[in-house]
Amino acid sequence: MSNVLSFGELLLRLSPDTEGQWLVNTSMPVHVGGAELNVARALALWKIPVKYFTGLPDNYLSHQIVKSLQQWNIDTSAIQYGGQRIGLYYLPQGLDVKNAGVIYDRAGSSFASLQKGTINWDAILDGVTWFHVSAICPALNADAADVCEEVMQVCNKKGITVSIDLNYRAKLWQYGVPVHEVMKRLAPYCDLIMGNVWAAEKMLQIPVHPDLVTVDKKEMYLEQALVSSKEIIKQYPRCKAVANTFRFDHKGILYYTTLYTNGQLHVSQVYTTETVIDKVGSGDCYMAGLIYGFYKQQAPQEILEFATAAAFQKLFIKGDATNKSVEEINASIKKA
Repeated sequence: MSNVLSFGELLLRLSPDTEGQWLVNTSMPVHVGGAELNVARALALWKIPVKYFTGLPDNYLSHQIVKSLQQWNIDTSAIQYGGQRIGLYYLPQGLDVKNAGVIYDRAGSSFASLQKGTINWDAILDGVTWFHVSAICPALNADAADVCEEVMQVCNKKGITVSIDLNYRAKLWQYGVPVHEVMKRLAPYCDLIMGNVWAAEKMLQIPVHPDLVTVDKKEMYLEQALVSSKEIIKQYPRCKAVANTFRFDHKGILYYTTLYTNGQLHVSQVYTTETVIDKVGSGDCYMAGLIYGFYKQQAPQEILEFATAAAFQKLFIKGDATNKSVEEINASIKKA
């Protein structure tokens, strides 16, 4: 029985080199990903029963991909077949999806073509106790936003825990509705909200102190995390936990996170590195770590440290998802 359902668009990431050598070689790396699939892959690796929902065209390429998902121990029974294409995006090697170099090619994809009222959620959610989605889904178009709200409503009625990652992609929000209008419609259904204080400001209109970046002090970032988290829970009473990541890319990576739950702000250990292999999927790995810890009913600080270490380790792994086991991640957790 699958207990976690991860809902989102499967994407192919094409990774040309920045010098254009791929034109000479007539090839470039292709990674199978998408935020919610990255979460599902991590959970499956960590032995959490997980089902993945996406939309794919009914062709041999899709079936090859689905077979690989099954080999990763992901339940693919919820995948909907229809439409004409798989979504793509191009990201030069070594860059972040927030970088100006990202190019999306997702219009008219099978997932973007899903419609409200056409999906048997009762069947798909049978046995599910946790539902996960990211803000990338409602960014695609109004139909995708409506489908997100539809399934969240069903989850709430069934008592299924709902988590959302507030990952903001400016290049995707192009269908004429302000991002905060959509996300403030979806946030009331969520039990766990993850992101960062700037995403919460952009998507939920939770204000950030105007001097936060110019002062650039950890103490002020943590105070903002506390203020933002409290305000989210005040505005959205269903929400019981708010997680924030802080990743600064100046002269290497400085990384730490927070988790606010039960009236207390928990702060992770701080991680630093001067070398990074692949930034894609680090936040997804953090989200998966949170789900893993809550699923295992661990203490908040234990949940936070595992998720943070998992996300940091992902920076050294090529591809979209982690390949580190629970044991390897626990061994990498920085001690106080």
